[in-house]
Amino acid sequence: MSMTSAEAARRPLSIETTVDDEHDLFRNELASVAPDGRRRWIYARQPSGRFYRWRSWLSWGLLAFLVLAPFVRVNGLPLLMFNVIERKFVFFGLLFWPQDFYMVVLVALAVLVTLMLSTVTVGRVWCGWLCPQTIFMEMLFRKIEYLIDGSAEQQLRRSRGPWTAGRVVRTGTKLTIFYVLSFAIANVFLAYIIGSDALWAIITDPPSQHVVGLTVIVIFSFVFFLVFARFREQACVLACPYGRVMSSLIDRQTITVTYDFARGEPRARLVKGAAAVPDAGDCIDCHQCVTVCPTGIDIRNGVQLECVNCTACIDACDAVMDRVQRPRGLIRLTSHEAVVDGRLRWLTPRSAAYAVVWVGLMTAVTWIVASRSALDVTTLRQPGTLYADLGDGRVGNFYNVQVFNRTGDLRPFEIHALEPAGASVTPLGLTAEIGPHALLEGRVLVALPLASLEGHQSVPVRFEVRTGGTVIQTLSSAFVGPPTRNGTRGTSGSGGQ
Repeated sequence: MSMTSAEAARRPLSIETTVDDEHDLFRNELASVAPDGRRRWIYARQPSGRFYRWRSWLSWGLLAFLVLAPFVRVNGLPLLMFNVIERKFVFFGLLFWPQDFYMVVLVALAVLVTLMLSTVTVGRVWCGWLCPQTIFMEMLFRKIEYLIDGSAEQQLRRSRGPWTAGRVVRTGTKLTIFYVLSFAIANVFLAYIIGSDALWAIITDPPSQHVVGLTVIVIFSFVFFLVFARFREQACVLACPYGRVMSSLIDRQTITVTYDFARGEPRARLVKGAAAVPDAGDCIDCHQCVTVCPTGIDIRNGVQLECVNCTACIDACDAVMDRVQRPRGLIRLTSHEAVVDGRLRWLTPRSAAYAVVWVGLMTAVTWIVASRSALDVTTLRQPGTLYADLGDGRVGNFYNVQVFNRTGDLRPFEIHALEPAGASVTPLGLTAEIGPHALLEGRVLVALPLASLEGHQSVPVRFEVRTGGTVIQTLSSAFVGPPTRNGTRGTSGSGGQ
């Protein structure tokens, strides 16, 4: 027998529950998108409560970090920089060159597993508490909107009313402030890519000298403006892949924002002067948890893709429970399993498995970063050459050399040949020291007596790199000599070019 809409709305949804089509309609459409595809504007009521206060404190700290990270210097380097143009990356003052790409991959894997572990354990805490999109939208742009346009109810009435002079002034002021903030965010974003020094040059130099940089800033300013002024929560619901991927990791044991349907159902409204409904649950169907949700969902329907774990509904519900003198926690951070049978487990087999992988990755990343040398030297035989006859019974090979300085100090260095015996190294355009965080490129000539080739056209050659008298790296390559003919070796001419 089919249920009425009211009965269906009061029926709790669990992961294992099979519901009819009428109740499951909320899963077939988004709160911000009408069935015909038109936009439904969400006017979320401003939250208040302990979770919102904690989020605000955390958000101000994260905003300060996001804004200052490209400008704060550690050992002469920005705290964070992702310079894909010059292939130079900085993580918390540590410099990574393309030769360190395997380290970047390990760091990226460690970050991914961290997100997976946190999602499996405590749900989408990243989305609601740490994501830059959420922080900028909820803790900056929406607060400015409340300040200028008033409460959610005032915003709704004004949007449905005529365009008065007051509405035009409010809207124009708000959009102007939004664009100025978007312009500032675009500059910070560009500083993450090209560095604060290059950004300062774009700002202070004549515009004609940085047409490309200014164009990029304007484009990104407009993109950020559209995201925060128009796209808003749809960036999380429609565009962000994290919600799709990480929501699949949530199960009945994951601790996330959860409605206690065992305690709250059946719902019954409180009517002044009316008798209490027998056997009614604690939920009074006030919809405060819905009006405060930034994505417009009803958390009482259960786990949903659009939920970003912001905990605004918890604060709203706790405030209502205080007013009706009922215990807090009707909506709280718990698991579906805990609601059903009272077992709340922070450590599950899945989270333990992810934790083991996470510890392994973090240990590997820490060891590799801590053990890497101050200088990184690579050698490669010069393309297009074989050998050169030096005319004194020796032959030479040219090698291209790249030296990376990972420290913030000026570093002297020397390259010596270890084997074969008699080999010598002569720098060609390669200085004996390298500046802080610099990349130095040059060539060396390795000379070897013919006798050291021992009848072979190619022999291995080994180098050692010293700085301050300490050997920091050993390199291997190949040395090519003239071909042998009937047990003798030709020595005249050049096999080089």
